[in-house]
Amino acid sequence: MKIIWSKKSEKQLDQIYDYIAQDSPFYANSTILEIINRAEKVVTQPLQGRIVPEYKKDSIREVFVHPYRIMYEVREEVLFVLTVVHEARMPPKKL
Repeated sequence: MKIIWSKKSEKQLDQIYDYIAQDSPFYANSTILEIINRAEKVVTQPLQGRIVPEYKKDSIREVFVHPYRIMYEVREEVLFVLTVVHEARMPPKKL
């Protein structure tokens, strides 16, 4: 199974990095790496993430890197990262 990051999720990673880097470029880098590593670990067991309660669709799941939610969709042999959002924010209405 391979992983594909949506344009939206890539942009969100950039925004997360920029925000954290204002105070600590080191911590910003480690946070982004932790998010990417967590998503890559899901590839081996894509159904390990919980079903996203806001969408209630079995193929849309999420894992966490506190304080971020990594939402992804399992599509045959592809794990498609849809969005990365802060836990305090509502996920997008449409993915």
